[in-house]
Amino acid sequence: MANLEANRWFTEISDRDGSAFSLRVNKKLDEIQSPFQKVEMFETTDFGNLMIIDGCTMVSTRENFFYHEMMSHPALFSHPAPKNVVIIGGGDCGTLREVLKHSGVEKVTQIDIDEVVTQMSLKYFPELCESNNDPRATVMFDDGIKYMREAEAESIDVIIVDGTDPVGPGEGLFNHAFYKSCLAALRTGGIMIQQSESPLMHMPLLLEMRDAMLEVGFVDLQTLPFPQPIYPSGLWSATMARKDQKFAGFREQDVDNATFDTEYYNTGIHKGALATPNFMKRAFEK
Repeated sequence: MANLEANRWFTEISDRDGSAFSLRVNKKLDEIQSPFQKVEMFETTDFGNLMIIDGCTMVSTRENFFYHEMMSHPALFSHPAPKNVVIIGGGDCGTLREVLKHSGVEKVTQIDIDEVVTQMSLKYFPELCESNNDPRATVMFDDGIKYMREAEAESIDVIIVDGTDPVGPGEGLFNHAFYKSCLAALRTGGIMIQQSESPLMHMPLLLEMRDAMLEVGFVDLQTLPFPQPIYPSGLWSATMARKDQKFAGFREQDVDNATFDTEYYNTGIHKGALATPNFMKRAFEK
């Protein structure tokens, strides 16, 4: 539930969490009701442009790097040599931009169901879309669940599930059938990474996700917490699942020698994200 107050604060009220988050805005820039969801754009006083989907904060100019970098670089640097990457969702194209920073990646296919999200991002977040025309990239607007169900077996190295909350268009990205499709499409040692909500606010969902990933046959999991200022609690997470083999560190030297810039991610951040807080450990061990 969202509210634009008379004193020009956009407030997202999260009844399920008993919390609210506000950003001060100058004006509303745009609004489009797509066949799938309502997408709104605001100009804020301190966070740049802000995208709202169905009343929930999604992306802002100021802080989106936390999410986009942690949804891409940990998985890509945990894989020995990722060549073929698929992004399910990701319509703002920020994750696509981060993936394409890896010169060894040969092909990236992004499948988002709602073209309006990408249209809004092209207009109001052009910096996130600067790699959309990279010859290695294919941007599709289709059903990502169907795409994974029909994907060629053992054809993908890394799958990034950059979806919304498990309601509406994103609901089908959080179940056994979808995870089975992803597992079958991954090559040996392949990695799937999915945004896994707030460990503080949404632990039951996170545990359901982890259990489902293991039940369909993924061998090992890593849940990485990271800051996400405009999402409920400010603490978010991504969960990596690996096919056929355990995680065995990541390519630290390649991170240290990376020829591209990041705002948040580096070797120390990756190591720190692997240090699971005690409240999460206890929940995972139950």
